[in-house]
Amino acid sequence: MNFLTAEWRKLVMINFIIPPDIISDFVPKGTKIDLWNGNCYVSLVGFMFLNTRVLGIPIPFHINFEEVNLRFYVKREESNLVKRGVVFIKEIVPKNAITFVANTLYKENYKTLPMSHQWNLEDDLAIKYNWKFKNKNYFMEAIASSKKEQLGIGTEAEFIAEHYWGYTKVNPLKTTEYEVTHPKWEKYQIKDYNYSIDFGELYGERFSLLNELKPSSVFLVDGSEIAVQTFRTIH
Repeated sequence: MNFLTAEWRKLVMINFIIPPDIISDFVPKGTKIDLWNGNCYVSLVGFMFLNTRVLGIPIPFHINFEEVNLRFYVKREESNLVKRGVVFIKEIVPKNAITFVANTLYKENYKTLPMSHQWNLEDDLAIKYNWKFKNKNYFMEAIASSKKEQLGIGTEAEFIAEHYWGYTKVNPLKTTEYEVTHPKWEKYQIKDYNYSIDFGELYGERFSLLNELKPSSVFLVDGSEIAVQTFRTIH
């Protein structure tokens, strides 16, 4: 059963390689950190939720909105199937009701902050997401060619963008799992990017090292319609 349907569009993905021990406390039971070419990644991802419906019903004033999240990558083996998924460290949205439901019912780590976005879709694409925390203005922005291209099989872009499972660490002994379905995504060729974020202030002192790191890559992914299945407990 679909818990949520929506479109996830114009995903800006800023990716960093970090020591795995930085995120070891966040790994849900029953999963392990997923590496690409031996490297551990975290990604700052900003995008738009569009045409959002919960259990098939559009919720007034909660249909179109921004989200910015910090996430990392895990995998889980089940009956000879390797499920590649994401774990969210924090998800920022502009709607209090979304934060309340996600945190209360599903034990996610959502935070409500003032947010906005600017999309320039003429010629080159300019996609920017803005939010405010403790009177500081934060943003992430990507400039890209308007021509779309496939995510190459086995590439860093495919590793970052193509995940169909989500995992939540409810507590040290309990993990929930949900499936996200969508067609294979396409990306745009990045020409430039910029961001202004105090990672330590926003996500905790352990993530302050991101303030000094240069991103390993930046992607702008077109996105698609998505469906999130009902959560289930796996531990």
